Amino acid sequence: MERLTISLNDQLAKQFDGVIHKRGYFNRSEAMRDLIRDLLETVRLEEHGEGHCIATLSYIYNHHESELASSLTSAQHDHHDLTLSSMHVHMDHDNCLEVTILRGSIKDVKNFANHIIATRGVRHGKLHLLPVEIVQERHSPDSTPHVHSNPLS
Repeated sequence: MERLTISLNDQLAKQFDGVIHKRGYFNRSEAMRDLIRDLLETVRLEEHGEGHCIATLSYIYNHHESELASSLTSAQHDHHDLTLSSMHVHMDHDNCLEVTILRGSIKDVKNFANHIIATRGVRHGKLHLLPVEIVQERHSPDSTPHVHSNPLS
């Protein structure tokens, strides 16, 4: 394992310690590793945008809007190859939250998410994307092949 040393002014160190304490980190090193992983993933997506990912797409919509719920469901069926699972939550008398777990090429997942988020009546849409390596494996010669989604960082 490689050791890195950084210098922070007192105010920045105090603010950082406050944030990592609130988030439940046990030490600065764990927090720094997560920050570095996040930066590496962001840069990888900005530079390449290729490969595969697993992602969550969350969005809120008003279920009273004409045909909106049906349209969103149809979009998921049209992209059944990307949609692994979806959870629907009734927030109040009007608003619903949906969280959809997606897996596929980064390009296809982003395009699908943009389509959903841009649908008239959808609010507060957010895509969280994690690049992965997709590996199809068998655990024994007679087992059924299945997919593993290995995080890249």
